Amino acid sequence: MSIVVTGATGSLGRLVIEELLNRVPAERVTAVVRDEAKAADLAARGVEVRVADYDDPASLARAFRAGDRVLLISGSEVGRRVPQHTAVIKAAEAAGVAQLAYTGILGGPEADFDLAAEHKATEQAILDSGLPHTFLRNGWYHENYTAQLPGVLAHGAVVGSAGEGRIASAARADYAAAAAAVLTGDGHLNRVYELSGDTAWGLAEYAAEVARQSGQEVAYAAVSADEHLAILIGAGVPEGFAAILVDVDAAIARGRLAGTSGDLARLIGRPTTPVATAVTAALA
Repeated sequence: MSIVVTGATGSLGRLVIEELLNRVPAERVTAVVRDEAKAADLAARGVEVRVADYDDPASLARAFRAGDRVLLISGSEVGRRVPQHTAVIKAAEAAGVAQLAYTGILGGPEADFDLAAEHKATEQAILDSGLPHTFLRNGWYHENYTAQLPGVLAHGAVVGSAGEGRIASAARADYAAAAAAVLTGDGHLNRVYELSGDTAWGLAEYAAEVARQSGQEVAYAAVSADEHLAILIGAGVPEGFAAILVDVDAAIARGRLAGTSGDLARLIGRPTTPVATAVTAALA
């Protein structure tokens, strides 16, 4: 039996692999990747590498073995994820895996924003398959914001249309640790975890924290949805994806990403990483 991570050379996948290697021997860990060369460092550490592509069902048929515990990390190609994920689910079902964990989105069926639709469809496909499963409904990542710090500092503004909505984000590494915990522990089959940070914060607070740590003037520029969309498109974000980001801000304004269930801290056995810590790391 292997613990198999799909998308293993992505930002989340690599962190999950590292967490697994801290918990189990390397020979128990398998990385499923599209590009074998990108996983050469993992192979050198004793991790088995299997090459497969979400868009190639034949390759996925070789990705899993009976009894494997599998983490399906959601694809990054918005609009294509349902057929991609369905191909993975069918391959996992055919192989007879012992567990299929999936990285969905906070709120699951209650998430009423556009970005959640493919996650909800994937969860239903997993339920329909009858596979033993674990739903890891990830909230927002700190890195969604800290990755934008160069632009924030250049313009002295955190721009958003979330109003006074709050975000219970956590570090990507926190979510990776949770995934490793359910893949290596017991009692997680057919369970749902609503994963989020311990403390929700607003964009005005975030801007103030960036200002405090950077020593520069930074403020929250609250704009309308139409203004936000125009700003994102003007900055080079493709219109379709810009619309998704604006829709997420509307969801934040409705409180959809503010939930603090405590599931994430319980799974990882420690408090979640504060957003201030993520700002410090990004500025460094």
